Amino acid sequence: MVRSMTGYGRVQQTVDGLNILFEIKSVNHRFYDFSSRIPRIYGFLEDKIKAYLQNYISRGKVDVFMTIDAVDGTDARVKLNYGLAQSYINALRELQSKYGLDDDISVSAVARNADIFSVIKPPDDEDRIWNAVKTVADKAIQSFVAMREAEGERLKKDIVARAQAVDALVDKVEERSPGTVEEYRQKLTAHMTEVLSDAAIDESRILLEAAIYADKISVTEETVRLKSHLKQFEIMLKGNEPVGRKLDFLMQEMNREANTIGSKASDIEIAGIVVEIKAELEKIREQIQNLE
Repeated sequence: MVRSMTGYGRVQQTVDGLNILFEIKSVNHRFYDFSSRIPRIYGFLEDKIKAYLQNYISRGKVDVFMTIDAVDGTDARVKLNYGLAQSYINALRELQSKYGLDDDISVSAVARNADIFSVIKPPDDEDRIWNAVKTVADKAIQSFVAMREAEGERLKKDIVARAQAVDALVDKVEERSPGTVEEYRQKLTAHMTEVLSDAAIDESRILLEAAIYADKISVTEETVRLKSHLKQFEIMLKGNEPVGRKLDFLMQEMNREANTIGSKASDIEIAGIVVEIKAELEKIREQIQNLE
């Protein structure tokens, strides 16, 4: 299925005692460009998430935001820095003695100095944390991918409609092209009749000139290749693999054929059709820039 490079997914869930928020979004980019905002103590998850997302994303600028909080903090304990606490108490007593203040030193007064406490956590079980994160990430990724697929389907419909319009315009070029040769032959005959007056006209010379002109302005090869590219274009859009880069390359080839047709055209009607073809191809190219 064709996917857009634009997507968003967000899930918050408690798994295995961890309250996890996982948010993912992406926009257009030529390659897979990953960045994340993850709590520093869980930095080991960054490479795991980056590699895991590559199972679902081939290109795009991807941003991940994640928070993790333990629901039950009983696995942590508070440690008191007795030496620092004693220093605070000694300083308070010295202050009381020097200035004759009331002795109101209490536990709450000393406890206001937060730096005498430190929270000790047991070593994290990285596998446990990763499995919990992956559970939440999977649900966010489902929403993310669904959005990309829905947007991709919309883009596909627009691209297919425009490709069909180009195909119809190429048909017009093929229909008009033989008529330009006949018109040239008629103009050449009329011109030679006018110049030579009563003299006999060399029909073989006229036919030769017309043949040379026909070969010069022939766009058969270009229209055949352009139609072939359009068929290949349609086949690629029906596949399940990411096709953005391939379609971008194919667009370059189609533009090349359209430019060649335009440079060969000596007929104002064909020139006008080529302008329409190039306008549609440009709109297709812009849409392709959004595809994965």
